[in-house]
Amino acid sequence: MEPSGSTTSNHTLNSTGGGGRWEVSDKARLCRFLCYGSEGDIYTAREEGRVSMENAAALLSLLQEGRGAEVVEEIKRFAQDERAVRLGPALFALALCSQHSELKTRQAAFKALNEVCREPAHLFLFIQFKKELKEGMKCGIWGRALRKAVSDWYNEQDAMSLAAAVTRCNQREGWSHQDLLRLAHTKPATDAVALISKYVTKGWKEVQTAYSDKENSDEVVKVLSYLEVVEKVKHSCDETEVSNLIEEHKLEREQLLTNHLKSKQVWRALLKDMPLHSVLKILGKMTSNKLLEPGSSETQIICDRFQSDSALKKAKIHPFSILLASEKYKRGQGYQGKTKWEADGSILKALDSAFYKSFVNVEPVGKHFVVAVDVSTSLSSVVPGTALSTAVAAAAITMTFAQSEGNTDVLAYSEGGVVPCSLSANMTLAEVTAEVVKLPNSSTDCTLPITWATENGKSVDVFIILTNNPLWAFRAGPVETLKKHRLTSGANSKLVMCGLTSIGHAIADTEDRGLLSISGFDLGAFNVIQNLAQDLI
Repeated sequence: MEPSGSTTSNHTLNSTGGGGRWEVSDKARLCRFLCYGSEGDIYTAREEGRVSMENAAALLSLLQEGRGAEVVEEIKRFAQDERAVRLGPALFALALCSQHSELKTRQAAFKALNEVCREPAHLFLFIQFKKELKEGMKCGIWGRALRKAVSDWYNEQDAMSLAAAVTRCNQREGWSHQDLLRLAHTKPATDAVALISKYVTKGWKEVQTAYSDKENSDEVVKVLSYLEVVEKVKHSCDETEVSNLIEEHKLEREQLLTNHLKSKQVWRALLKDMPLHSVLKILGKMTSNKLLEPGSSETQIICDRFQSDSALKKAKIHPFSILLASEKYKRGQGYQGKTKWEADGSILKALDSAFYKSFVNVEPVGKHFVVAVDVSTSLSSVVPGTALSTAVAAAAITMTFAQSEGNTDVLAYSEGGVVPCSLSANMTLAEVTAEVVKLPNSSTDCTLPITWATENGKSVDVFIILTNNPLWAFRAGPVETLKKHRLTSGANSKLVMCGLTSIGHAIADTEDRGLLSISGFDLGAFNVIQNLAQDLI
C-alpha cells in the first residue's frame, strides 16, 4: 500500500507495507528543514534560531547525489505555496544550491531567485547566507552568475512595484539596494529601472538634475512622480499634507519619518489600508501611545476593518492569529519591555467577531482528523510565548479543524476513558472550551484516542493529540498503537503530539515518519500539521 497522493509523497514505506514503520527519506527530511528549519521530528513553536549546516545533513546528501535540481523545485514549492513556517531555511537552502559544485544545480538555483525572493528582505537574507557560507574561503561570492541573477531580480520587477519596494525596505541584514546594484554591475533593462537605479545609488537630487529637461516615457513619468511624493513626505512637517499623500498614493508606514508617527491624523490615513497582519502587531503600542482612544475615529476605522468580511478575506488572516493578538491585547502589556495599555472594549469585540468570520480563510486538506484533548491534568497553564491558556488554545485548535475539515472527530480523554465531544458551527469559543475541557482525572495515556478510533471502526488520516502534561504514560507504545490502527483501518495514519506547554519532548525514539511532535503551539504549527497530512514532510 502506498501513501495517499503518492505521486508527490516525500516518504517511502519499507517492505512491511502500510502497517509497518515508515522510513523517513532524505527528501522528507529536506522538506521538514524547508518547513521549519530542522530535519528532526520535533517542531518547536516560536523558535527562530539561525539556520545552519548542522540542520541540513539531508540537503547536503541530496546535493552529493546529484539531485540539486530536485532540491530547488522543493524550495520553490515551499516558498511559493506558503507552506513554510518561515522563509529563512528555504533561502539558506537556495544559497547553498547556488554555490554547489554541479553547474546544473547552480543554474537552477539562480534561475529560481526571482520566484523565491519576492521581497527585498528575502533578497538581502539570501545574499547574507551566501556570504556566511563563503566565510573562510578564498573566493568571493560575486561571480558572473550571481551578478546576473541579482540584476535580473531588479530588471524583471514591475517598475512601480520596484519603486515602492526600494523605498519601503532600503536595507536589511547589513546589505542595501545600493550595495547590490553596485556589486552586481546592474545594467537596467528599461528606462524606468534605470531611473530607480539612479535614485538608489545617486540620490534624489541627481535624479532631478538628470530627468528635469528630458522627454520621458509615460512609465518613467509615473515612477518619477511616485518618487517625488516619497521625497516630499520625507521633508514635510505638515501632517495634513502627509496624510493626503498617504491616502492618494497608498504610502506605507516604512516610508514615513518617526516624527510622522506621532500624529493621529497620519495614523488615521495609514490605518485605512494598512495590512491587517500589521495592525494586529501594533494594537497595544497604538493604544499605549493614545493613538487609539475609546470612541475615536481611529478606533472606529480599526473596528470596521476587523468586522469586514471582504477585508478579512483579502488579508487571508487565520483565526488563530487573531486569537493570539486578541489575548495579548486583552493582557494589557507586551511580553518584553515596559509598554502597557488598557484594552479598548470595542476593539476586543471587533477582534472576537473577526475570529469567527476568519474560519473561512482556513484551507481544508480533505482528510479525516481526530483532535483529542487530554483532560487528565488541569488545562489552566499558559502556552509559552502567548497569553493563551492551554484550555482556550485547545478549544481554538479543535474549532479550526472542526470548522474547516468536513470529517473531524473531537474527543476529550484521560486514563478513565474517551468522551466524544459534539461541536456545532455556531458555538462560541467559550462554549467549545467548556465542552472539551472535562474534569481532570488520573494520568495521561495519549494512545487512548487511537485505540478508540480502531475499536469504533474509524479510518483516520491524522490524530492530533493536545496535552499540557510533559510526562506521557502509555499502556502500549504510540508506534505500536498507530501501527495497529493502520493495519486494521487500511489508512495511512499519522500522529501529531502537541505538548502545549512542552519545550522539546519527542513522542518516542522512532524513525516512523508518521509521528511528529509539536512543542508549544503557534500559527506555524497549523502549516506543519497540514504539510504532514498531505505527505509533504
